[in-house]
Amino acid sequence: MDKLRKIKIKKLLIKKREEITEQMRQMKKNGSLGKSPKDISGDLSGYSLHMADVATENFEREMQYGYASAEQKVLYEIDYALARLKERSFGKCQACSYDIKMNRLTAVPYTKLCIKCQEKEDKNKSGSM
Repeated sequence: MDKLRKIKIKKLLIKKREEITEQMRQMKKNGSLGKSPKDISGDLSGYSLHMADVATENFEREMQYGYASAEQKVLYEIDYALARLKERSFGKCQACSYDIKMNRLTAVPYTKLCIKCQEKEDKNKSGSM
């Protein structure tokens, strides 16, 4: 991979990392992550919340935790891709060692697999469920 393409990919990775970090920061600031149902409702009394309200808040909190977990995984993949750029192993499929096509790297700059190997992995995952 030539130097200009590496610079382009590095910029994409850094931009994506910043976007995800900001989304997670906003979610933590505005969302219900780390807050109790009582804190979320603003209820300062000793009365319990209605069961339906508690269930709704719990569901929303679980959704946010799931999203945060998925985003954390993407951040890890981005950091790993940046490390591979430094050590010059970036752009090679980790399964078959062939070059990953530039259009795939542009679409998913933190990918570790070429499209064929990714399809095989996805098929194996869906078949084992």
